[in-house]
Amino acid sequence: MSKIRFAKSLGITSAFFFLCATPVVTSAQSSKAASMEGPKVFSPSPAKASSFPVDDFSGFDYTPEQKAEIDRIQKGTKAQMDLVAKDQKLSADQKDAMMLGYSRMEYGRMYTVLTPVQRREVQQKTRARRIADEAARKKQTPKN
Repeated sequence: MSKIRFAKSLGITSAFFFLCATPVVTSAQSSKAASMEGPKVFSPSPAKASSFPVDDFSGFDYTPEQKAEIDRIQKGTKAQMDLVAKDQKLSADQKDAMMLGYSRMEYGRMYTVLTPVQRREVQQKTRARRIADEAARKKQTPKN
């Protein structure tokens, strides 16, 4: 019985060790690769950081409440993005990741303001855009 307990605890301990050790090796390798690359230029333009087209939300008849809430969301996101763009402590990759995160949060917040009918239309636009992007990607890949 005690041998089985010992084997289980040894297995769990070794699995935990390997799980914890793996990210350290990966981050060490990525820092070496990053130091070999040239410096990346960061563009503080929030428009470039946004991966979500504004067209998904265009063409709707918004109520005054919706307009006010969307405006508030956009102003808040822009303020956060401006702070990130000015932050000297962050690397270019970190700034890009934060900008992308803020634009995703903005998209999600704006989506919650929409009515169910408007949400369905946004979903249809998004689906159509993804299909078009996939078709364009297939055209660009060379056939062997």
